[in-house]
Amino acid sequence: MPVILRFLLVVAVLVGGVYAAMLALATLYEPEPREITVTIPASRLPR
Repeated sequence: MPVILRFLLVVAVLVGGVYAAMLALATLYEPEPREITVTIPASRLPR
């Protein structure tokens, strides 16, 4: 039984680390807004 508990503890710590990293990226990283220009081919425009 101790082997299972140790395994679950290691998995829980790894999942917690991934969750903390995702939370840190979501709250601390602010992307820079920029303009995007998309050209539409004339064949896709209505006639």
